[in-house]
This record gives sequence, C-alpha cells and structure tokens, in this order.
Amino acid sequence: MSTPNRVYLARLAGVAVFDPNGDQVGRVRDAVARMRATQRPPEVVGLVAEMPMRRRIFLSINRITSIDPDGVVLGSGTLNLRRFEKRPNELLVLQELLDRRVQLDSGQAGSVVDVAMECSRGGEWALSRVAVREQTGRLTRRGHLHQVDWDRVRGLGVVGDNRGTANLLAVLEDMRPADLANALQDLPDARRNEVAAALDDERLADVLSELPERDQVEILAALDRQRAADVLEEMEPDDAADLLNELPPPEQDVLLDLMEPDEADPVRQLLRYASGTAGSVMTSEPVILPPDATVAEALARIREPQLSPAVAAQVFVTRAPLTTPTGRYLGMVHFQRLLREPPADLLGGIVVNDIDPLRTSTPLPEITRRMATYDMVGMPVVDRNNRLVGAVTVDDVLDHSLPRDWRDRDAASPSSATHDGILDGDDE
Repeated sequence: MSTPNRVYLARLAGVAVFDPNGDQVGRVRDAVARMRATQRPPEVVGLVAEMPMRRRIFLSINRITSIDPDGVVLGSGTLNLRRFEKRPNELLVLQELLDRRVQLDSGQAGSVVDVAMECSRGGEWALSRVAVREQTGRLTRRGHLHQVDWDRVRGLGVVGDNRGTANLLAVLEDMRPADLANALQDLPDARRNEVAAALDDERLADVLSELPERDQVEILAALDRQRAADVLEEMEPDDAADLLNELPPPEQDVLLDLMEPDEADPVRQLLRYASGTAGSVMTSEPVILPPDATVAEALARIREPQLSPAVAAQVFVTRAPLTTPTGRYLGMVHFQRLLREPPADLLGGIVVNDIDPLRTSTPLPEITRRMATYDMVGMPVVDRNNRLVGAVTVDDVLDHSLPRDWRDRDAASPSSATHDGILDGDDE
C-alpha cells in the first residue's frame, strides 16, 4: 500500500475516492474500527464512502492501495454496493469519537479532536494516536493540544453521552446541505438533535429542507420554541409551510405567532391552500420585476447567490406592487432570452405571455403535464384577479411527486445489508 504510515482520520473526511483508472466514485465519510477483547487498540477494517444518490458503502482496508489527504485509491474497480450498516462490535471513528470527553493518564481532562490510524509491519491498520484538546475553563484561550498513544487516554472504549459537537461540526461544515442531512440520518437520535441544534439558523434551515418529514419534526421539537421559529424564518416559505403541515394546528399557531409577521404571513397564506394544488407547492417569492426594468437589472437579480437555480431561471413581470400578491400579471422572461437581449432593453418589450398561468387550485398531475409539455422550469401561479401569487418550479414538482419517504435512506433501500454481502464479484 503506497500511503503514509500514520493517517489522521478527520483530515480524510470528504476526500475523494478513486478507482484504479482515476475516476472518482465517491467521498470518504468515516472509518470503521473493530473493537477487541484485549487492551489492544481497535483494528481499522475499512472506510465508509458516500456514493452518488447518497448511498454509503463499506470499503475494505485491504482493497485500498493509497490513502492520503489528496484522495483514496482503490485496487479494484469492483465494489460492494450494498448500503453499509455497522455491526455491534464496530466503531464509526469520526461519528462516535470526535468531541468525546476523555481523560489523559496524567489526569488532565479534554475532548477528542482527531484520531490517527497506523499500519503495522504486518499490514494491519489500528487506531494508534489520539489528539486531545485540554479543557481550560477559560473562554478566551484554547487548551493545549496533546497527541498521545491510544492507551494513554481513558474514556475511549465506553460509549456515553459525554460529547460536544465542535469537532464533528468542523468535519461536516463543508458538506452540501443534502449531504449533511444524509450524515445526520446516520447519527443516533440524541446525537443528531445535538448536532442539529449547534448549527446556525440558516444552515439548519437548509438542512431541515433536505431531511425526511419525521426527522424534521423531531429536530424542530427538540429546539425551544423561539429557536424553532427563528429557523422557520430562515426557510423558504414553501418549505416552512410543508414542515408546519406536519405539526398539529395548535403548535403551528404558536410557532407562527413567534415568527416575525413579514416572515409568517406568506407561510400562513400557503397553509390555506388545499394539499396537492399549485397553491400548496409553489414558492411565494419568485423573481418579480416591473415592465420598465431593464435586462441588465433582471440579470443582476437572477445572479443573487441565495436564489436556487430553478427560481433564478426566469423573471416574472407584473404591475406594482411587486410582492405577492402582485399587481396584474403580464408575463415572464426566461434567463436565456435575457442573455440574448441588449442590457438597456426593457422587460416590457420582450415579455412572453403565450402560456396560460396556473391557478392556485390546479392539481399536481396537471402541473406536471403542462410543465413537461412546454419544457418549463417554472410556471406562474395567479389568483382569480390575475395577480401573481407565486411560482411552481421543477424542484417543487419533483419534491411533491416522489413518495413521501424518498429522503429517508432506510426506506429508499429495501436491500440494505451488512458489509458481509458480495455484489458484482466483490470478494472483500
């Protein structure tokens, strides 16, 4: 194996996994160590890698030819694609040890910030060193960092609740919201709620939108009500409405009352629409401009980084007021048309209105059919007075057309098995 003799595992989190041809097949998310009955440090038996479609699989350490912070290289292109499940005698190193409160043999208390694995002359990998940050009791100074042998640390072999979140969050911070949501599903419920609560409001709002409804409700319920309301304010109104729809009406009212009125009002409006209609799945904050706005102004708006690609794909043109419900709806301009027109031209001169807008009562199957027929990324939704009240985008349609549990990894993989299974000739 061409690799450093000692590898610190927190530095491997997120690095790419390559097959022998140099093609990326996934990313490292954790290491699997097997506990031993003796006092010897746990043996590292493999890595957990996340593949496309959020599937996590086991990579046997014996199948890996190179490990370093630039990437992990496999010795074979054949993979066991069954979803990884931890055995009772195994340890997920990053998930279970980072932030663990421990004690050095000197008596000094601290928390784990990293764990190293080391390869013996016989080719066996084992957890060998632990990086422990002292607890100083001072907010203004970080404690001294100790890098010590595994057997000099007490508290590593007993599973407990004596863990913080800082170092695990550091490992997870660069993940996309969907990937972080996936990682949270691997954690025990109490640990998941603890990590979720430690995220800032905006980050937690993004992650909640990517979780199954059951997990969304449990995490929200674990927060105090004011914090829950703050997180709902950071969510897109349609996502917040979907989440609140999972709660009993009295709890909905409490959280809406705690939200800022200008944040709560569009959510209240969305909650009034019947389930499965354009009104219930639309976003109430599409990009809206008046007809006398220029192409340059429209391009500047759709470049705003907080907009999702589907929302930024078109600009809706209306009379004042420009917040939903707007003045009379005039039409829309796709971003490709904006790129072809002179920057000083007015939107009123290039607006397109040859496709009838959706009504708030339009059912989801009809929305899907019309968007597919006209190859639309987004469609306007108007009320009976032809005022724009929102827009249905392709991600809204997908989210509500898939089974309710499509974000739930357990439900999505009925063939889940432990890493004993063999697939496609894999003999690990």
